[in-house]
Amino acid sequence: MDHRSGCPINLTLEILGDRWSLIVIRDVMFGNRRHFRELLGASEEGIASNILSARLKRLVAEGLLSKRSDPDHAQKSIYSLTGPAIELVPLLVQMGAWGRRHMPVSRELAIRAQLLEEGGPAMWQAFMDELRHIHLGEPAPEKSVLEELQAAYMRVLAEEAGPS
Repeated sequence: MDHRSGCPINLTLEILGDRWSLIVIRDVMFGNRRHFRELLGASEEGIASNILSARLKRLVAEGLLSKRSDPDHAQKSIYSLTGPAIELVPLLVQMGAWGRRHMPVSRELAIRAQLLEEGGPAMWQAFMDELRHIHLGEPAPEKSVLEELQAAYMRVLAEEAGPS
């Protein structure tokens, strides 16, 4: 592949700089969405199927996702984060923190970003360890950051809904 320059920011943007690549990685990372239909149907942003298909192919080709056949369903594939994609956690945390400070975010969708920002590098490392377990088969960590983030999200959803 030809690159515009050897600048590390440029090279990163050549892979991740379009609108959808980081959204797909986010959904695999934070939503544990591993199948095409999950990524398509659960996308808050409403990604089109042709765009999703193209992004998945590109992310696999670039080494950020891996793809394997689903042993439970012959016509499905399972997408997993690779080591380099898992190393994007600090970048995504910083993007979430910036968005929380400068954009009109919703409380329920910002809570995970808030917890990760407040948790700092130790929490990011624990999250990356958990992702390595889920996606790469490494040993399971003692506690689940994903469960903590999901519980906070559900708590905020319940608070926003008000008393039943």
